[in-house]
Amino acid sequence: MKTGILLINLGTPDNPGPGAVGRYLTEFLSDGRVIDIPWLPRQILVRGIISPLRRFRSSREYKKVWTEHGSPLLLHGLELTRKVSERCAALSSKHPELGELHVHFAMRYQSPGMPKVIEEMRQCGYDRVVILPLYAQYASATTGSTLEEAMRLISKWYVIPELRMVSQYWDDEGYLSCFAARAQPFDLDSYDHILFSYHGVPTRQVDKVYEDRRCANHSCEDEINEENKFCYKATCYATTRALAERLGIPEDRYTVSFQSRLDKKWLTPFSDKVIEERGRAGDKRLLVFSPAFVADCLETTVEIGEEYVEIFEEHGGEHLDLVPSLNAGDDWADAVTDLIRRHI
Repeated sequence: MKTGILLINLGTPDNPGPGAVGRYLTEFLSDGRVIDIPWLPRQILVRGIISPLRRFRSSREYKKVWTEHGSPLLLHGLELTRKVSERCAALSSKHPELGELHVHFAMRYQSPGMPKVIEEMRQCGYDRVVILPLYAQYASATTGSTLEEAMRLISKWYVIPELRMVSQYWDDEGYLSCFAARAQPFDLDSYDHILFSYHGVPTRQVDKVYEDRRCANHSCEDEINEENKFCYKATCYATTRALAERLGIPEDRYTVSFQSRLDKKWLTPFSDKVIEERGRAGDKRLLVFSPAFVADCLETTVEIGEEYVEIFEEHGGEHLDLVPSLNAGDDWADAVTDLIRRHI
């Protein structure tokens, strides 16, 4: 038995220049699961307005995080893949019944692209393929899009092997333990408030999870149930409750919020507004988690680590800390390997 495992993250430009950033934005935002409006208006919006206007500003921001070796998101992904490959080889050696385990890495958008990597996997002649998107909470715009593209590409194979897909793992013991461990260097009691900031999505996208098309009717802030278990908003709140319980953070000391919005019809409360309000209310020290991102990127390093710091200080705050993401930590590589083991 030969198993091919594909780890997939969202994507990054090939370089921080406006041209490459524009190509990335165009491919990303042209996805019908990301901007879920009809094709023609979407193309006009993306190619005629968003990409031309945002590529220069986004290019400046990418230059802030770019390293001499390239994009941090790509580097973390490649290093995580290397570590998981080593662990899977050791796992196969210890448990021969699992067969050979081979780990690949791709990006949903740009390079290394899914079409090329999945074609390489076809040529390997795997008996079984495991698709593991690196998003802990299911959302149509991330996990849904990634799994849809994987199915589209694999459906073209003449011989389709056994296929297993991981839709979400926000409640995975390893994932939660790794994020809790990242908080250990911080004295939680020294902060006036703690923010759990998740990437935002349009409200209409979580509404579509339900038969009645109304997320607001399903207690998503308070519980996980059979109806809302794949609702992004519900799993973000559930992730926060699980982490808060592990870290001993009382409910009145934290807030769940959503960042990176495009307009006012996205999930609320908005992270930047919450930070502004906490500063106005007299908070001086704020700690921010961003559990939707398993690797630090533009949204964590720049949006939270720079822009939110400025917002907090402008409104009376003094100090804002960002809890690092999981990146390619050894504990995270262990957790991903265990997740793979359980799915095969």
